[in-house]
Amino acid sequence: MEPIKTLVSRTVALPIENVDTDQIIPARFLKTTSKSGLGEKLFSDWRYDAAGQPKPDFVLNRPEAKDAAVLVAGDNFGCGSSREHAPWALYDFGFRAVVSTSIADIFRNNALKNGLLPVVVDPAFHKAALAAAGTAVTVSLENQTITLADGKQAKFPIDSFARYCLLNGIDELQFLLSQEDAIAAFERTRTA
Repeated sequence: MEPIKTLVSRTVALPIENVDTDQIIPARFLKTTSKSGLGEKLFSDWRYDAAGQPKPDFVLNRPEAKDAAVLVAGDNFGCGSSREHAPWALYDFGFRAVVSTSIADIFRNNALKNGLLPVVVDPAFHKAALAAAGTAVTVSLENQTITLADGKQAKFPIDSFARYCLLNGIDELQFLLSQEDAIAAFERTRTA
């Protein structure tokens, strides 16, 4: 995982409410255990027609979506089943943060464990972020703020352990492995 400290990127707006994980990555693509290549399947049923050709009117197929790392989504993003492939697909596509007024709990936890920052903001800031789609935002995980190009800023909450892992570009297992000496020392004193 890449560490996230401050992210500056254009945004892509997908203001659809109640986007579930089956829409993010359809079930037929869940046969893989590899994170690589899932970005191609992101929102597949919305992005491609029956012949597999990109739909030019879908936001991720437009030129302005290229290299955007922040998705401004509708309310209740990531609801539905608990598939970890959903944040994998968003990350593989190039997104590093998803901004919404609410993000489903299981999706949020899966996102945090896979290097994707869920940013929950109030409805007024969210409306401003949607209106400013395509412009640059600054997401500071260090300060837990998101700032629009016009200077509007909002704070966002994040679990302190997840924040530590994202800032350092590590997952839970890598954190545990980094504590191996302390764990061994504890075990030596415990068995004495």
